[in-house]
Amino acid sequence: MLFPRVAVATLAIAVASVSLQAQAREITLGHVGGPDSLFTDSANHFAELVNERLPEPYEVVPFGSSQLGTDSELLQRMRLGTVDLALPSTIMSSVADEFGLFELPYLIQDREHMSRVEEEVFWPHLAPLAEENGYRILAVWENGFRHITNNRRAINTPEDLRGVKLRVPQGVWRVRMFEEYGAEPSPMSLSEVFMALQTGVMDGQENPLAQISGQRFQEVQDYLSLTGHVYTPAYLTAGRRFNNLPEEIQEIIIEAARETQAFVYEHAAQLDQDLIGVIEAAGTEVNEVDTSVFIEASTPIYEAFANEVPGSQELIDQVLALGNDS
Repeated sequence: MLFPRVAVATLAIAVASVSLQAQAREITLGHVGGPDSLFTDSANHFAELVNERLPEPYEVVPFGSSQLGTDSELLQRMRLGTVDLALPSTIMSSVADEFGLFELPYLIQDREHMSRVEEEVFWPHLAPLAEENGYRILAVWENGFRHITNNRRAINTPEDLRGVKLRVPQGVWRVRMFEEYGAEPSPMSLSEVFMALQTGVMDGQENPLAQISGQRFQEVQDYLSLTGHVYTPAYLTAGRRFNNLPEEIQEIIIEAARETQAFVYEHAAQLDQDLIGVIEAAGTEVNEVDTSVFIEASTPIYEAFANEVPGSQELIDQVLALGNDS
């Protein structure tokens, strides 16, 4: 039996409508982390946790390895409403200057310190600044403690960085910090770094161990120096489309995002222990660093940040005081 054309057309429209509706309820999470990175493990853990709670047809779907764009592109796409969630880190200092607080060297001592800073500094003072600029931060996860790799020499003091072409993320204070140390820093998207190191366009880069290993930088880098110069949080961040979700769906996502932090911190600490051996096994020479000389060389960065970002001296003092808490 042949269906009338009108009936066939109506059926096609209905099927297309259902398909579009289901697609619209796929909640996209973009990030730049590689397949074996902390970002990927964190996003996948969160997706598994939240999808157990979300009613059909809602589903969080992570896209790593810059599939949905670089950090800057993801920020733009969240504003436009073409990406739901992203996991930015250093680049948030381009959204609000005060986020540059987490680019200051040796400011955060450990994860316990960061937990206090999150509660007493981040949520009251920084999260509202992101919201004023169109971004809603749902949870604070981790990028990690950053270290330097390069192909020139082992880095033991800031003097060893002199003349080293160093890739850094898109954050003005990271550039200025390494300029102060004597390096030649250049901002570059993470997805471009492996090729830049392999071809010698860049001598080195700085990242947490999970990103170094996840991006396979040990395959094209001779030295890893454990400077631990900056601790960078990562922020599970929502754009304009998140606000269009039903309130109960938003609450489920936020609750799972906050719960994921415990996994992130525990997993990150384990990776810090495990990945040095992985990187060494690839032939990269690893050296410990006396951080006191780096801390001494960092004074001008603190002074410049305090002078140029209004109200930041109070934030710095508060963070430092929280580091002294037992």
